[in-house]
Amino acid sequence: MQITKEHIAQTYQTIQDEITKGLEALDGKSKFAEELWEREGGGGGRTRIIQDGNILEKGGVNFSAVHGKLPEPIKKSFGVDEEDFFATGVSIVIHPNNPWVPIIHMNIRYFELNDQVRWFGGGIDLTPHYVQHDDARFFHQMMKNVCDQHHPNFYSDFKTWADNYFYIKHRQETRGIGGIFYDKLTPEKTGLTFEDIFNFSCDLGRTFVPTYTELVNRNRDKAYGEREKNWQGLRRGRYVEFNLVYDSGTRFGLETNGRIESILMSLPAQANWAYDFHPEKGSLEEETLSLLKKEINWTI
Repeated sequence: MQITKEHIAQTYQTIQDEITKGLEALDGKSKFAEELWEREGGGGGRTRIIQDGNILEKGGVNFSAVHGKLPEPIKKSFGVDEEDFFATGVSIVIHPNNPWVPIIHMNIRYFELNDQVRWFGGGIDLTPHYVQHDDARFFHQMMKNVCDQHHPNFYSDFKTWADNYFYIKHRQETRGIGGIFYDKLTPEKTGLTFEDIFNFSCDLGRTFVPTYTELVNRNRDKAYGEREKNWQGLRRGRYVEFNLVYDSGTRFGLETNGRIESILMSLPAQANWAYDFHPEKGSLEEETLSLLKKEINWTI
């Protein structure tokens, strides 16, 4: 079966529908507001934002399918000479109210220059305000499960990729507890067919709702106070730093004249920065910082 870019985009739209429906059921109060937009130069998308919910303070589940001319900086970074491109994907960031509920991000995407130059990318990573061992193990086991269904090396390779990608170099800490991340997956690199890789991206997308639903329900009723909210604000600040300084998706959107509101929907409604902050010795905040490291095996 020949998988076309139109079929990929249509399937990703369906996954966006499934995820927004699942998150609305999880929150139980707020609904997603949708804005349809068109990109100058070609294509467009559906931005869906949820705010002020029982659980979800701010979140976005965006779909886009864009085409046009590839800017020179992107051509150089991709190492290609072709100009006409097509890109489609679903991108999600959720910022919860409760500091015990983690931030989560997911992206599945497809990029095409021609029949010979095309690839998939994506991943899911978790950013707890407080790292809880049982939740971390559950999350990574869910990621390993979906990877193992498609390739025996995907989880170990993509976890390492996530550890290295979601790293705030100027802080010398990871953004959260990682997850899986991959880019430019092709049959030549994986030994899988193009359809196999597409199916993996779809299965990963459909892992989002059950994974996050479980994590939310474990933590949604936990009590918190000013201390926890202040810490949440600081951790959100780290999230903002990574997205604005290092995130390749943000850069791609900005350099291809993407829609700024959709690109920056990943930012929380509020975030804090404190000068030279150090947590109390022996505190949960200190423990969390000690676990923001690469190469932690959470599936043991």
